[in-house]
Amino acid sequence: MANKISIRFFEDTEVRAIWDDESTKWWFSAVDIVGVLSESSDTRNYWYVLKNRLKKSNSQDLTNCKGFKLVAPDGKRRMTDCFDYEGIIELAKNFPSNKANRFIEWFTYNDDSIDGKSKSKAYALFDSSLLDNIEVGTVKGLQQIHGYLFDGLPVSWNIST
Repeated sequence: MANKISIRFFEDTEVRAIWDDESTKWWFSAVDIVGVLSESSDTRNYWYVLKNRLKKSNSQDLTNCKGFKLVAPDGKRRMTDCFDYEGIIELAKNFPSNKANRFIEWFTYNDDSIDGKSKSKAYALFDSSLLDNIEVGTVKGLQQIHGYLFDGLPVSWNIST
């Protein structure tokens, strides 16, 4: 089965992620994270140097590193070092800066943020029996799901059924 791909943006910089069914978690591109945190023009080389430094210091940061094929900027699928959630937090700690702190806050958003509230409601929707009674894939079904997640549709929206 094909892995799910996700692209997120931190301050207009792409962060690629891939879902692994085997480990049942998201894995995030180390090169993308390094690009966000270092602002280097050669993020691949920056990651290579940092990775070697971490290896030489016997850092535990690399224990959660796993390779996945992700689509590169040239459109080809290339093996990419990826970290899980905890690994990304540890990797980001190697960049002592305000940007790293902002990145960690963005990456670990809490339940009080808009994203956190949406996530909580989406999980509640999935756990409820509401999806059993909705025609998924229809406009009416989309309206019902949207109404549940966002406490109703704005009146100004013109969605025809």
